Amino acid sequence: MFENEFTWGTAIANKTTDEFHEKYENAVKEFQNELNKEYPVIINGKEIFSKNLFEVKSPSNTSIIVAKFPNCTIEDTNNAIKSAKEKFFEWSNTDYNTRSKIFKECADIFSKEKFRLAAIMSFENGKTRIEAMGDVDEAIDFMRFYAYQLELNQGFAKETKHPNPKEKTRTILKPYGVWGIIAPFNFPSAIAIGMTTGALITGNTAVLKPASDTPLSSYEFAKVIYKKLPDGAINFVTGPGSVVGKALIENPDVSGIAFTGSREVGLSGYKTFTKLQTKPFISEMGGKNPTIVTKHADLEKAAEGVMRAAFGYGGQKCSACSRVYVQKNIADKFIDKLVEKTKSLKVGLPWEKDVFLGPIINESAKKKFEEAVELAKKDGKILAGGNLLSDSAYEKGYFVSPTIVSKLPRDHKLMKEELFLPFLCIDEYDDFDEAIKLANETEYGLTAGIFSEDKKQLEDFFDKIQAGTVYANRSASATTAALVRSQPFVGWKNSGSTGKGAGGENYLQQFMRAQTQTRCD
Repeated sequence: MFENEFTWGTAIANKTTDEFHEKYENAVKEFQNELNKEYPVIINGKEIFSKNLFEVKSPSNTSIIVAKFPNCTIEDTNNAIKSAKEKFFEWSNTDYNTRSKIFKECADIFSKEKFRLAAIMSFENGKTRIEAMGDVDEAIDFMRFYAYQLELNQGFAKETKHPNPKEKTRTILKPYGVWGIIAPFNFPSAIAIGMTTGALITGNTAVLKPASDTPLSSYEFAKVIYKKLPDGAINFVTGPGSVVGKALIENPDVSGIAFTGSREVGLSGYKTFTKLQTKPFISEMGGKNPTIVTKHADLEKAAEGVMRAAFGYGGQKCSACSRVYVQKNIADKFIDKLVEKTKSLKVGLPWEKDVFLGPIINESAKKKFEEAVELAKKDGKILAGGNLLSDSAYEKGYFVSPTIVSKLPRDHKLMKEELFLPFLCIDEYDDFDEAIKLANETEYGLTAGIFSEDKKQLEDFFDKIQAGTVYANRSASATTAALVRSQPFVGWKNSGSTGKGAGGENYLQQFMRAQTQTRCD
């Protein structure tokens, strides 16, 4: 049976939150002794160090060097692909129960190390302790759930019936070959490990390329799993997307790509990868996620849910709420509650206990925030935030205030484009049908939320909303925090390429293709 790791939720239920905080804080102290180390890439079962390194700096304090990793070349990447190709036959013919067992063992190791892994992530990408633990938990869940699915489906092979008793028939799903895994900075454990597990556990081999802002969390997985597989079945390469990612997409020996990132990079990569032949390209490409608040809503619940969805991890989630449509006759009350909650949020070093919001990821994100604020001042009204935080507590990091904007034109750039920032736009509407129409007027379709106590409105929302992962009356978070198995994470339109959700029962099949086998007596 599969059970979610659910560390923070379990601590709350068992009244052991003090123990949770103590373990995390001890892990932070221990990891501070590990800062500024050099790490290798892993190619063909060998750990390879390099003199050509890039520094991973903490977004909380750029004077902290979290780690140093090799700048891989095109040749390095191609060598990794070659190694993966050479080991494909051996690994793909490994019994599915053996593959499943390996990933369950890896999940158990991560479970024992989860406080250390969460502490690493807080330094590496600025997640608070609860956000970081959720990320690590999700990685553990992906490994266990996909192993469970592989066993439940008996390796995705089954006998079929034929009216002629002399013909024995069956279908089997078989792996494609080498997969390139291109992972993002925001979930450097969960998404990187989830995609790589999907490829490997189904018998493919893989080359994992993490985001350059966050390679250490992915390395922690690669260093464990590569020792359990044939040499070359998993390869770990680091460096810029313009070199390593490009090489993965352009190499004809790569049979499939699993990608999470921006729409622009995803669509461009898809076009290049499939230019000469049809090959699978599994992509999740962000969102511009709406929440509808109606006159029938519990406004306290709505304000809490929107605040958490918009500003958890600084809005740097594909699922973050970035648009709110609130009915006019309750708009002032809702906005007052939301602004009050937002202004009370503590911004600071993510490894400190009471901090809700750490830094955004890098200088590029900081510049994007400044540009968005200037546009908001020019074309709308800033209700909260809109500031860079630069006093002594923040001067060495990328800290900004959570920002709420209203009075923007409905076709405004800030209402349409994904920002990946703690930046929320509010619009008002007259009737419910108008709200649904406005929520759907986007090229994206990842997540959406609603707050209403009217059952008919909830039914209409679920019937008409054009998004893959949707929630009603969720005060814990209006649009974020999907749980493996319970809430498969899937995007429609330009938010995803396949319509099959990560953490769901249909995910693994994307990494395989069907073969029908017939034996005649």
